[in-house]
Amino acid sequence: MKTTAAPSSSSTPSKPHKGAGEVRIIGGQWRRTKLPVALKPGLRPTPDRVRETLFNWLGQSLQGWRCVDAFAGTGALGLEAASRGAAQVQLCEQEAGLVQQLKAQVERLKATTVQVQRTDGVAFLKQLGSASVDLIFLDPPFDSALFEPALQAAAQAVKPDGWVYLEAPVVWTDEVLAPWGLQQHRHLKAGTVHAHLLRRIA
Repeated sequence: MKTTAAPSSSSTPSKPHKGAGEVRIIGGQWRRTKLPVALKPGLRPTPDRVRETLFNWLGQSLQGWRCVDAFAGTGALGLEAASRGAAQVQLCEQEAGLVQQLKAQVERLKATTVQVQRTDGVAFLKQLGSASVDLIFLDPPFDSALFEPALQAAAQAVKPDGWVYLEAPVVWTDEVLAPWGLQQHRHLKAGTVHAHLLRRIA
């Protein structure tokens, strides 16, 4: 039974939306390619600096990896993985306009290893085989209640030697992560964003 309360984001003020813009792919075959950021409430692309650090942690090549971007948004995380050699990348997104934008980017890049699904990210993770994915990106809306179910589903789907990337408005400690069999491997704070690289507990 889980006895430790999950981190609360209720005291974290939400930053006003700054409008549309763009982010860029940091490395790999599509390095410096710009991705549009739609004007959508709650859409918060992972900053370039944070993605650069994340992929330094993971290693520059993801050759052959199977990845899931469960809350794809702009697709910056999943497309970065594909740019670095991932064999299969699933981009999951529920908002119809963002799904169309993702499909357009995949077509523009001729990203044959990337599939876009209009689906609930947590439900998609639950449908995956146990220990079948190398890397899962979790970047749900900060004001949502999706963190716990997403972590639970990701912990089942990721391989024992795989990784879960979690982006959140607060720190998730090992004590809080333990019920799902996860622990913190690396952590970075950039502005209001806490970036975590998680591993399965042996």
